[in-house]
Parts: sequence; C-alpha cells; structure tokens
Amino acid sequence: MSYRDTEHLRVLIANERKDRLALVAPIVAALGHEVIASEIDVDDIGAVTAREHPDVALVGLGESSQHALGLIDKIVHEAACPVILLIHAPDPAFVKEASKRGIFAYITDAEAKDWQSSIDIVLRRFTEYHDLEGAFGRRAVIERAKGILMERHSIREQPAFEMLRDIARQNSRKLVDVATDVVDSHALLRIKPSAPDTSG
Repeated sequence: MSYRDTEHLRVLIANERKDRLALVAPIVAALGHEVIASEIDVDDIGAVTAREHPDVALVGLGESSQHALGLIDKIVHEAACPVILLIHAPDPAFVKEASKRGIFAYITDAEAKDWQSSIDIVLRRFTEYHDLEGAFGRRAVIERAKGILMERHSIREQPAFEMLRDIARQNSRKLVDVATDVVDSHALLRIKPSAPDTSG
C-alpha cells in the first residue's frame, strides 16, 4: 500500500464487547471512514480480515487482555494493514504485550478527537516500514545475484554489479528484476534432472 489520501478508509473494528463496537463505529463513521466489519470472535477474525482487506484495523481491549491479544495476533497474521489498539486509559504492560504482537500504535478513548491524526501517522509509518522492508529484500536479491556472477565468472564484486547494471540498461529493465532472473536461473540450473524412465 502506498501512502495516500486517508479521508475515506475501510476500517475493521474488533472487540469482545458488542457495546464497545457500537461506540467505536459511529466515531469511525464521523471521521468519514467506512466500517467494513466488526468482529468479536478470535476464531473468525482472521478469515474476515483476509476477505475484507481493510486499510486499518482498530482492536479494543474488552474484558480479557488475552482475547484482545488473540484478535491482534490473527489480524496481524492475515492483514496487509496496520493495527491500532484502542484502550480506555494508558496501560504500559498491556501495550508492551500488544506491541510484541505487531500493533503500530495505541490510542485512548479520551483522544477520540485525535483519532484521525493518529491514523494518518500510523498509515505513513506503516507504508515507510513496508517500503524499507521491500528495499532490504531488493538489496538481498542483488547481493545474491552478484555472488552468483562472481563465482561463475571468477570476478570481483564491482564487475559483477556492472554486469547486472549493463544488462538492465540494455534491456530497459530494473536492476532488481535482472538480479531476480539470475538468482532464479541459478536455482534452476542446480536442479539435477531425474533419470529417464526406461521401464516398459
């Protein structure tokens, strides 16, 4: 997800208490967002998240901290969206546990007027995180491709990089795409073909 206008988001809200869901939904709607699903059961939340593809998920702390942590676990596992924890009042110990499970921020009931600002910040940080994660992934592929070329052609790192870069330029392709081809073809060339079937 690229950082974009956050005026109309598809929001998933989750809490074990129906009364809390009923309170949160109008606040989300008043901010101009759409509540696409509201869930209570930990067993159902993963499938709902995978199906609905929310832009952001708001998980509230109800009666049980374990229930809320279970909801966070399932959403983080399924979603390509940030999770924000909603709590009544600051609770450092619980927030620490929730952060271990992947929340990007927490907000309290008292900060309802500031929810939109918090959502904007979280979406920007989430996007930056994924951009950085993608950059690390691209760099790793390029490093692997250079290693393959260095081994194959008995050359040093810089000439190997220049080979990748030159091929990319000549074919008007991205460097990472050429590197991916090198890595993929190397893996394919290392597979030993199975012996032909001589029976029959």
